[in-house]
Amino acid sequence: MKPKSADPRVKAVALKYKPEEDYAPKIAAKGQGLIAEKIIRTAREHGVPVQEDASLVEVLSKLDLNETIPPELYQLVAELLSFVYRADRKLEEEGNARP
Repeated sequence: MKPKSADPRVKAVALKYKPEEDYAPKIAAKGQGLIAEKIIRTAREHGVPVQEDASLVEVLSKLDLNETIPPELYQLVAELLSFVYRADRKLEEEGNARP
């Protein structure tokens, strides 16, 4: 039996941001198809909120791994980080903080 193949159009980008070390978020992982699915699955397994935004993923996927996002993307990424912080706060209030 042939293993299920991923949709090659699926893309994912993971960001990392440590305010005490970085002046802006960086690209931590990116990929499409099976790699994208693994990025998304790993995020969910670790309780990392996943935000779906195809246009933002398209722009961010053009950056290199470990590259800092450019200033023209700050507003879009700030909205994404706001989503993540709200999700974290909600989990904490429910007593289910991420590890």
